Amino acid sequence: LTLPKGSYEITYSFLGFNPEIVQVNLNNDIKKNIQFKSSSTLIDEVIISSEKNVVQQTQTSSINLPIKQIKKIPALLGEVDILKAIQLLPGVQSSEGSSGFYVRGGGPDQNLILLDGVPVYNASHLGGLFSVFNADAIKSVRLIKGGFPARFGGRLSSVVQIDMKEGNSKEFKGDATLGLVSSKITLEGPIINEKTSFIISGRRTYADLIVKPFLPSSTDLSLYFYDLNAKVNHKISEKDRIFLSAYAGNDIFSVNFIEDEQGFDNSNLNFGLGYGNLTSTARWNHLFNNKLFSNTTLTYSNYSFNTNFGVNASENFDGITENTDISFNYKNGIEDLGARIDFDYLPNPNHELKFGTSYTYHSFFPGQTNLNYNIISSDSLSNLSLDTVFNFSPNINSHEMFIYVEDEIRVNDRLKANFGVHLGYYSLANTTNDTNEGLLEKFSDKTNFSFQPRISARYLLNKDWSFKLSYAEMNQNIHLLSNSSVGLPSDIWVPAIDSVPSQSSSQIAASVNTVVNDGIFEISLEGYYKKLENLIAYRAGYSNLQNTENWINAVETNGIGESYGMELFIQKNKGKTTGWIGYTLSWSNRKFENINFGDWFPYKYDRRHDLSLVVSQELTKSWDVSATWVYGTGNAITFPQAIYFDNPGSNNINILESYGSRNSTRLNPYHRLDIGFTHEKQKKKYKRTISFGAYNLYNRKNPFFAYLTNENNLRVAKQVSLFPIIPTISYRIQF
Repeated sequence: LTLPKGSYEITYSFLGFNPEIVQVNLNNDIKKNIQFKSSSTLIDEVIISSEKNVVQQTQTSSINLPIKQIKKIPALLGEVDILKAIQLLPGVQSSEGSSGFYVRGGGPDQNLILLDGVPVYNASHLGGLFSVFNADAIKSVRLIKGGFPARFGGRLSSVVQIDMKEGNSKEFKGDATLGLVSSKITLEGPIINEKTSFIISGRRTYADLIVKPFLPSSTDLSLYFYDLNAKVNHKISEKDRIFLSAYAGNDIFSVNFIEDEQGFDNSNLNFGLGYGNLTSTARWNHLFNNKLFSNTTLTYSNYSFNTNFGVNASENFDGITENTDISFNYKNGIEDLGARIDFDYLPNPNHELKFGTSYTYHSFFPGQTNLNYNIISSDSLSNLSLDTVFNFSPNINSHEMFIYVEDEIRVNDRLKANFGVHLGYYSLANTTNDTNEGLLEKFSDKTNFSFQPRISARYLLNKDWSFKLSYAEMNQNIHLLSNSSVGLPSDIWVPAIDSVPSQSSSQIAASVNTVVNDGIFEISLEGYYKKLENLIAYRAGYSNLQNTENWINAVETNGIGESYGMELFIQKNKGKTTGWIGYTLSWSNRKFENINFGDWFPYKYDRRHDLSLVVSQELTKSWDVSATWVYGTGNAITFPQAIYFDNPGSNNINILESYGSRNSTRLNPYHRLDIGFTHEKQKKKYKRTISFGAYNLYNRKNPFFAYLTNENNLRVAKQVSLFPIIPTISYRIQF
C-alpha cells in the first residue's frame, strides 16, 4: 500500500474474523502483521474487486463475472458453463449448440482465451455443446471487449482471462457433483500447512455408458469427454512464490462394428474422431522491493484433432485365405512454447507502471493424411502393401514476440488514464515436409513489425457518474480456417504468410457509467466502432476433410470488415435478487474482392438486436431460483431468392436458383427461457446441494440451419432445430 507521508487509520479485515483498526504515522516504510480473532457473527459471502465499482474503473469494455453467479445460471443438462455465461453479456453473439462466441463483429479465432495465462485454441467439447472449463476449478473470469491494456496482444476482438483456484493452504476440502451427463470432483488442501497447497479437479461425461446397453452386441461405442485441472502453489519466502498448473482435456468418439457376412469369416469397420487440449504453466512471483514486483512465466499449449477410418476383413475363397486391412488417418493441430516476464512498478501513488516482454514459438500442422493398405494372402502372389503419408499443406513454424509498457496515471481526483504501447514482432521459422518447391515462394521469410497504441481514460463527473473513452489497435498473426458456423474441431489454425498477411483492427469506444441506490445497481451505456483488415475466408464449397488442395489456394484474402453498435448493461450484485440485463444494438459487415461481386455484405453473425435477462432470487436460506431469457435477431444466411427455367420448351428443362446478395436472408429470431432451482442443506460435516430445472422451458423451436426441399411439386424451405425442452438435475456435496 503506497501512500504519501502522514497519519492514517488502516482497517484490516478478513472474511469470518473481526476487523482490526491500526493508527499509523507514515514517515518511512512499515511492515505490519495482524493476528485476527474469530467472529461469532455469520455473514454472507462478499465479492472483493480491485476497484470499487464500474464508475471508478479506468478500463472500458470490461466485465468481471463472479463464479458464484455463473454457477446459479441455468445450464444445458445441468452442466455449469463459463463460456455460455459469457455469451449472455452485451456485445457477445453466439449460435445454438456452440460454445464459440463472436465479440463486436469478430470471428471465433479473434478471441484470446487464457487459462492461467496460456492460450486455449479450442474451448469446446462435443462440437460446441459445452466448454472445456470446469467451473469448480476456476477462481475468476474476466472479459475485455475493447480498450485493451498494452499487456495483451495477438487477437483482435476480445480477451477472456480465466484463472484457476490456487488451493486451500489451511484445510482439506472436497466438492463432488453427480449430473445427468457428467460427474466431477474437486479436491484441495495443504501439502505443507500455510506454505504449499494443491488443487485437482476432474470431470467426465458418460453418454456412451448410458447408450451402450441399448446397442447391438456387435457395436462398440465410445462417446465422452474429460477434463483434468491441477495446480500447486508454493511459498518459498516472503518475497518469492511459485505456481505450477496444468490442464488436459479430450473428446473421444469411436464406433467399432463387427459383422459376419457370407463368404467372409468376419469384417470389422471402425471410425474414430478425437480432439483435445494440453496446457501447462510454471510461474514465479518475485518481490524486489515495496515498489517493484515481477511475474516470470513459462507456458506450453498443444491442440490436436484427428479422425480415422479403418476396415479389416478376412475372406476364404477356393481354399485361399485373404486378409484385407485398410486404415485412413487425418490430423492437424498447433503447438506453442512460450516464455514471458511482466513487471509491476509503483513509483508513487499517481502512477502504476507495467512493462514486460513475451516470446512464443508456434508449430502449425495444417493437415496430414496417413494411408495404409495391406492385402495378405495365403497365396503370396496376391500380397499388396501400401503405406504412405500425404502432406497437402506443409508444416510451418513461426516466432512471435512483443514488448509492452503501460502506465495508469491519476491526473487528479477526477481524471485517470491508462496509456500504453504494444510493439510486436513476427517471422516465419522454417517450412517442413514440403515436396512442392513452388510453395516455398508463398512461405517466404515473412517478418512483420507492428506498433499498437492503446489508451483508456476515465473522468468522474461526480461520485456516482463517470465518462470513459478508449482507443486500441490490435494485430493477429494466426488465422482459423473454419468449415462451418458451429466451429467443428476439424477447423485448422494457420500462420500469416506473404500471400495471407496478418489481421489487424482498430477500435474506439466511449461509455457513460453510473451506480444507483448506493451501488446496488451498476449501469453502463457504451458505443463502439471497429474496423478490421486482412480477413480471410474459405472459398465456396471447400472442405479440408474432402479436398487435397493446399489451404493457401483455397482462401479468399484481403477482406475488410466493420462493426459498430451500442451496448446497455445493468447489473445487480448485492442483495437477495442478483443478475443483469444486457442489450446490444449492432451492425457487422464484411467485404471481399471475389465474394458478393466485391460489395459489402452482412457477416453471418450480424445481429441487429440481442437481449439477455439473467435473474437469481434467494427465496429462503436454503432455496434459490434462477432464470435466463434470451432473444436475438436471426442469423444472416445465403438463400435462394427466386427460381427460373433454363431451356424452356425443350425436353431438357433445368430449374436454376437465384441466390441474390450474400447473407441477404434472415433465419427466424432466436429466443429461449431457462429456469433452475437450487436447494442447499448444511450438514455437520458437509453441505448438500440439489439443483434441477429446465432448458428451453417453453420448447421454442429455434433455427439451427435451413435447407430447401421439394414438397407437393413445390420448392419449400425447411428449418432444423436442435434442442427441445430438456430437464436438468444434479447432486452436489461439499466437504
